[in-house]
Amino acid sequence: MKVNIDNDYEIVQEVFQILLEHLETSKVMRFWSICKFCHGDYLKLKDKLFAGETVNSLYEKIKAVQDEKIANEEVNNG
Repeated sequence: MKVNIDNDYEIVQEVFQILLEHLETSKVMRFWSICKFCHGDYLKLKDKLFAGETVNSLYEKIKAVQDEKIANEEVNNG
């Protein structure tokens, strides 16, 4: 039986990606700095996480998250 063990960097990257999918980027970055996980090369990580993204594509993703949040608040308050 072969067991695949990810290295720490791969695990941190996967967790970071999951956080980015479910939280606002600013909250993820604050969490990242609070936990002092910044022992790697942030520029390499940033390039990998945002590969293929443009300002417009990131704007659209941010807008979608904000719109969903507003819609949820209206449902909960309405």
